[in-house]
Amino acid sequence: MAGPRVSIEFCTQCQWLLRAAWMAQELLSTFGQDLGEVALLPRTGGVFRIQVNDSLIWDRAVDGGFPDARNLKQRVRDLIDPARSLGHIDRSGGGS
Repeated sequence: MAGPRVSIEFCTQCQWLLRAAWMAQELLSTFGQDLGEVALLPRTGGVFRIQVNDSLIWDRAVDGGFPDARNLKQRVRDLIDPARSLGHIDRSGGGS
């Protein structure tokens, strides 16, 4: 069975493609083949949402703004492998 699917919906009108692609790169760098897919989904209307399978982990309209790399990785980890250590991200107050 394939790993979890991460989808990143982003607003093309707002020029958020690079932000979405950077977040996808961060997730792939950290979780690698533990993820089955990371999909970038172009939308309009100011949307920026990130889901792992059917679980919404970030919605710009609800959470305000955008997640930093640390917060994003922790939220993904908490869903796909809660026992996994993220190394310095878990130990320090920041980082990516």
